[in-house]
Parts: sequence; structure tokens; C-alpha cells
Amino acid sequence: MNKEELERGLAGFIQRKTGAAAVRIENATRLSGGASRETWSWDAHVEKDGRTEVIPGILRADPVKGVPSSPGRELEYWLIRAAWESGAAVPEPLWDGDDETFGVKFMTMKRVEGETLGARLVRGEQYAHARKVLPEQLARALARIHSIDATKYPQLAALPRPEEGVTPAQAAVDRAETAFRTLSRDPHPVFELAFRWLRAHLPPPAEPLFVHGDFRLGNVIFGEDGLRAVIDWELAHFGDPLEDLGWVMMRSWRFGGDKPVAGVGDREPFLRAYEEEAGRTIDREQVRFWEIYANLWWGVITINQADGYLSGRNRSVELAAIGRRTAETEIELLNLLEGEY
Repeated sequence: MNKEELERGLAGFIQRKTGAAAVRIENATRLSGGASRETWSWDAHVEKDGRTEVIPGILRADPVKGVPSSPGRELEYWLIRAAWESGAAVPEPLWDGDDETFGVKFMTMKRVEGETLGARLVRGEQYAHARKVLPEQLARALARIHSIDATKYPQLAALPRPEEGVTPAQAAVDRAETAFRTLSRDPHPVFELAFRWLRAHLPPPAEPLFVHGDFRLGNVIFGEDGLRAVIDWELAHFGDPLEDLGWVMMRSWRFGGDKPVAGVGDREPFLRAYEEEAGRTIDREQVRFWEIYANLWWGVITINQADGYLSGRNRSVELAAIGRRTAETEIELLNLLEGEY
């Protein structure tokens, strides 16, 4: 959609939702990133009962009529709403959109100001305080996300979950190995070793809980005060909540920082803060399992990105650059498997 279509359609939609006398959209800007959806930033001036309220918002829409992206916008809305109502740091959901206003499904939420580039957190002088407080904030936000009672939200029933009789850990390793066997053109002995280790150290069965799926520096909005919102819910699913803890510790998400949690925090204080918020003790060896899995899975993803470039399907330089990072994950896996933890 173009700017004029966005302004006209969104103004009418908000007016219907709020019963306002008039709605004016200003500062509409399409944001970059993501071919699977359109993302717009805007300010809505809502006139109602003799007063004008300015609502800073974000709209996310499927880009092509009849071709929903994953997850669909309705599911994305309910993911964020469930997290918001659990007390997690997420953007405030506004309205679940229809598929008539723009001809495609969309959802809206309040705009959260801040920064998302991880390297700026790790290096920026203005973020010195944020570096101190962010790890604990991440831990507590994650515990609240994992506390979401999915039974309260029938809309979340569509989220992926392990098949009956398959543990979350088994399902995750199976997915990674299937992708690896399908994609890998070259031998990767370190990955073979990591798969063997994971199979030999599968955690006991865990009740599948709500998992963010991509919880890391780069998928949070932060400011000088620390965490402001967790974003990017495309990979949410039901699984082992420790999967998120291992993912946020992965070396590739440290952006040059020298500490394991988002490049700025140590493991043990982070895990203790999570335990305090979640009200349960977690097994450190199981967290180690999921950190090893995270590095292996990311390594498989880098092979997938490289394949997209080498096959000619997508000549993106970014894909080629990510494909060169496979070796980084192999080095990290060797360190973790040797017990450097």
C-alpha cells in the first residue's frame, strides 16, 4: 500500500474502533525490514468528546492479498496481547485489524521509542547503565513470557507444538538435523559431533510452554534505562522454555561483547533472576544443552542462508555474509563441548 492508502484506511479504521468524531493520521512512514509483511509507523490524532489524543502507533500488514505471512497478523496480535497481559515488556497492543480496510490482514500496537541495534548497546557510552540492568530485565521479561497461560487464549492454539509422544528437545534436534541433512553440501564434522552429543544428553520430557523462539539482542527495544520492549514474535511456539535461555546466550547475539548474556551479562546472575521471577529452579546442565543446540541450529541456518545465495535463488550480499559465519558456530560448539562454559 502507499502512504495515502495507509492514512485514509487507518483513519477510518480507528474512527470505527474508537467512535471518535474524527481521526487524522500524520507522520506515516514505512519501515524497512521483512519481505513477509509491511510495517508502518504513524501518529493518530483522535478527536473525541472535545479532546484530541495522539496515539503513536505501528501497523503490520500482510503484503499481498490472499497470501498471509507467518505467523498471521491475527496470531501476532494475540501473541503480543497475551504477553502484555502477563506483564512482559512488550508493545501495548491496540487493535486486531480486519482484511477489508486494506484488502490484507493487519494488526496495530503502540510505538515504543528506542534502539534495536545490539552493537550500540555493547559499545555506546550512553548505554553504560543499560548494560548493567538489561540482563536481569531480560530474565524477568522472559519468565513472564513463559508464564503465559495459553488456555486463556484460544487464538494461540495455532502455534506449532511437538507431536504427541515427542519431547520438545527431541523435536528441536530432529528439526535441526533434518534441515542439516537436506541443505549441507559439504562435510561438517563439528556439527556431526554436536548432533551426537545432543542425542546423548536429551533433557527429560518437559511440558511444552509458550516460547518466544527468537529471544535475543536485536529483537528487543532498549534505551538508556534498559529494556523497553520485546519484539519479533515470528518464531513463537510451544516448547521447552529453556530454549529461549540458551538462545539469548549464543555467541552470535553478543555483538562483540565479552559476556555470554547478550554480550553484557554473566550467566549465573541472569539465571538466578529468571528463577526468582519464574518461581522455580532450573537445571544448569539443561541450559547448557539448549545453548549448544542454539549454536548448532544457528549454524544450520547459516548453511541455509549460504545455499540461498549459492543456488542463485537470492543474490543478497547479506545472505552470502551470513553463510560465511558457519565456521564461527563450529568454533563455539567445540568450546562448549569441551566444557568451556
